[in-house]
Amino acid sequence: MVSEICERVKHLGYAASERVRLYGEEFEVVSDPFPDADGIAVRVTTKKDLKVRVLRLPATVLQGLRAKITKAA
Repeated sequence: MVSEICERVKHLGYAASERVRLYGEEFEVVSDPFPDADGIAVRVTTKKDLKVRVLRLPATVLQGLRAKITKAA
């Protein structure tokens, strides 16, 4: 199920080479989504800071995806 959520998260724009706006900041995604603790995360950079960091996706995004996957099963 986690791999399926990661795949769907990519289709929401959280995939390598994409740009997303989250938490009031614009990020460039430099990795595909991966499991992180109890959630899903991506590696990102910003224009201000080119250092790669891990960004956990909001629970609200993941809850919606989990609900869709559960209904489809």
